[in-house]
Amino acid sequence: MDRTPPIFTGDERALLYSFLDWERETLAAKCAGLSEEQLRERAVPPSNMSLLGLVRHMAHVERAWFRQIIDGEDVPRLWGKDTRQDVDFDDVDTASAEEAFATWRARWPRPRRTARMAR
Repeated sequence: MDRTPPIFTGDERALLYSFLDWERETLAAKCAGLSEEQLRERAVPPSNMSLLGLVRHMAHVERAWFRQIIDGEDVPRLWGKDTRQDVDFDDVDTASAEEAFATWRARWPRPRRTARMAR
């Protein structure tokens, strides 16, 4: 995998961005080149864990942390998580990988935008 390793020294924002980018790149690299069927495959039955579920979960987590918790926005949870906590993992059999990746990647600029506004 060709990834930029995270930094271990610096100010808090630089460390946050570095580790956030590293973790994103790691998950994206694990998913690269896989078919939708492979992305949906559960790791170890009866677990509902799959790479597509992780992508959907990370899209939700980044949205929740940066928009709801840090920025205080009243935004709905993704994929119906208001009523079904594990929907991001449970519904991968019918979920679109393209939509999940697009939703996840759309969250990536938010931490830097939030940090600029906090200065």
